[in-house]
Amino acid sequence: EHILSFAACAGSESIVQLLIENGADTRVQDSLGNTVLHILVLQPNKASACQMYNLFLCYAKEHEELGALDSVPNNEGLTPFKLAGVEGNTVMFQHLMQRRKHVQWTYGPLSSTLYDLTEIDSWGDDQSLLELIVTTKNREARRILDLTPVSELVNLKWNKYGRPYFCVLAVFYILYMSCFTMCCVYRPLKHRGYNKTDERDNVLLVQKPLQESYITPEDDIRLVGELITVIGAIVILILEIPDIVRVGATKYFGQTILGGPFHVIIITYACMILVTMVMRLTGSTGEVVPLSFALVLGWCNVMYFARGFQMLGPFTIMIQKMIFGDLMRFCWLMAVVILGFASAFYIIFQTQDPDMLGHFYNYPMALFSTFELFLTIIDGPANYEVDLPFMYGITYSAFAVIATLLMLNLLIAMMGDTHWRVAHERDELWRAQVVATTVMLERKLPRCLWPRSGICGKEYGLGDRWYLRVERRCELRQPKVKTYEPHRRDAFEKYLKSKKALPPDNGGVFYSKKQGPFGTPSDTPCSSRRSSGCGWDILRRSALGPGQGYTNYGMEEEEVYHV
Repeated sequence: EHILSFAACAGSESIVQLLIENGADTRVQDSLGNTVLHILVLQPNKASACQMYNLFLCYAKEHEELGALDSVPNNEGLTPFKLAGVEGNTVMFQHLMQRRKHVQWTYGPLSSTLYDLTEIDSWGDDQSLLELIVTTKNREARRILDLTPVSELVNLKWNKYGRPYFCVLAVFYILYMSCFTMCCVYRPLKHRGYNKTDERDNVLLVQKPLQESYITPEDDIRLVGELITVIGAIVILILEIPDIVRVGATKYFGQTILGGPFHVIIITYACMILVTMVMRLTGSTGEVVPLSFALVLGWCNVMYFARGFQMLGPFTIMIQKMIFGDLMRFCWLMAVVILGFASAFYIIFQTQDPDMLGHFYNYPMALFSTFELFLTIIDGPANYEVDLPFMYGITYSAFAVIATLLMLNLLIAMMGDTHWRVAHERDELWRAQVVATTVMLERKLPRCLWPRSGICGKEYGLGDRWYLRVERRCELRQPKVKTYEPHRRDAFEKYLKSKKALPPDNGGVFYSKKQGPFGTPSDTPCSSRRSSGCGWDILRRSALGPGQGYTNYGMEEEEVYHV
């Protein structure tokens, strides 16, 4: 939206200088809050953008009293450095990291470098680069996790603090779920004290009232387990709600890298526990419904802790994508098919004796039976001892073709495609899961249990910023020595000798003594390359010289020269 930004994007250095010298403000921001440095980060011509970036930083030094130009955030709170990471611009990111690093020492192939962790480390930063990468939907942003010093910082945090704490948390959760399961298995029940009113009634035990639930010593032990379960549910809600407010419900529940579906599961589980507690205290019947939901959801959430292992982590992503992607879309189609055919089956058997064919004796049972037929759990529920309606055969045949042959194979194909896509992103997903888990633990654990990673710059006279020291070894590459095959070298020597025998006026080519033939195999590679250059120089001059009518005797050997 500004002339200066347009000139910078076009790579016109002279126009940029002209504008700045005539009063153009380098700190001006557009309607989105982006400075010219933000705009350069978004340019596809990355080499030109890096050059213009350096140029603007040189001009910005004249106004350092206003603050660094590259520290100005846009309306989303992103500095140019963070924007480069969110956009996955690896060229610009590495260029900016080169400006922020400090080389301590080098000794041959060994080097020690201090990398500035400002805006990268999630410790003390509510919107760090690590958290931005795992919360964005831009897949290219994950490539930043492979670059220095991001990869080294993540490995340090995960191996030193993240993995041990995550394993301890997994053990505590499994013990907690085992305690809850035992409380459900031994929940207070008593024998039914009234007679059956229906022959289909099969109830033998009913729930005890609150006054009779905590009398024996076994009841006291169960009470302790129930208190642990309720306290655990309250703690889960206390830990989850602040993250929802900070990240936002859409990102928190919608991002599979952050474990979005598992957050839905664990919050629903905690709510079911609290509902059960209220029903127990009020003496309401039917607590088996929330207990059943809580057991299923609580144990399914154990899969969340598989992300702590590289072998199992990507599979949790795969399950999430299949359930909340492929399966959710497929369920809409399945619901339409089941609703239509269940209604047809109920109408067909509506006039028949329900005792002879109990699968469709009422409409809810017809829906459930059709669902079982759809998943091929049961065979066609037909009683062949009586006359079946004519439309049953036609309707069931159509249902078998549409449901079994078409739709189930469609679901398998969709899941196979999802498996193929996730398998190709296996390493990316694993690294992103590690970062997301590390940031989550760092936010929730006390500071005393998770100290800051890196080295304070005061130790090296670099101020209050924190740095990460990276030591690496650069292997020195030996130059490749190009060898020449003997028969090709001999043929070319023969060609050079024949050319030297020509008089100077034939072709107008003159040779000096330095333009001799190739040396013997004991010659150095440099002399071989110099001789090679002289030979090609002879060919070039012969082709472009004034006399072009002589015979090229080198071609009579029918040799192809690869020099």
